[in-house]
Amino acid sequence: MSRWNVCAPAPWLRALLVGPLFLACVVLQADAQEAAPTAEDPALEAHVLAVSGELRCLVCQNQTVADSHAALAVDLRNQVRDMLRLGASDDEVLRYMTDRYGDFVRYRPALQARTALLWAGPALLVTGGLLGLAWQLRRRARLTDDAFEPDPELTDALETSHVR
Repeated sequence: MSRWNVCAPAPWLRALLVGPLFLACVVLQADAQEAAPTAEDPALEAHVLAVSGELRCLVCQNQTVADSHAALAVDLRNQVRDMLRLGASDDEVLRYMTDRYGDFVRYRPALQARTALLWAGPALLVTGGLLGLAWQLRRRARLTDDAFEPDPELTDALETSHVR
């Protein structure tokens, strides 16, 4: 019986034939994205991106509508484009989006009674943290040395240095 099977191709030949076929399948399965529409009016497109930059993507939530590729963000950009094309002002577009999706859709919501905590929250947290730190440090400064546990490594080091 022959060592080589005449009907089966050699492993290197099989790899040579299957490799390009596999590569072609991978390339064909690549996730193709729809190209961003080119605006007839570059000034309008820049204006759309400026207004969309003020809006939060409701899907991603950490990106602006201008930066996001989510389907909802694309729809919102198209809606902003249509409204600006029809002559709406920036404030009208932002008010429409806020009325429809709430204050969360804006990166910088208007200062109102219901959004005051959003604006004052970071300052309150930092102030509270600093006051808590100052209180803790003053409290610890009043304690005597007996209130603290000795550090075993430091105690061992001191004892060995006095022995010599």
